[in-house]
Amino acid sequence: MESVFAFGEVLEVVDKLSLEEQETLIEIVRRRVIERRREELAKEIQDAQKEFQAGHCHPVTPDELMTEILL
Repeated sequence: MESVFAFGEVLEVVDKLSLEEQETLIEIVRRRVIERRREELAKEIQDAQKEFQAGHCHPVTPDELMTEILL
């Protein structure tokens, strides 16, 4: 079973790591966050392409888009 820790508990554990371990942890977490953002963006792009192919949206010019947003 996977343990779940509160954010404060995680911070307390991190405080007990050496400075070098904390820096390594930061780099690992940063890379994981970047990868998750890439995955989310890729999914959003795939979803948008499916919507476009299904005819649920249509191309517009930037001016048309701004007009629609401001209404």
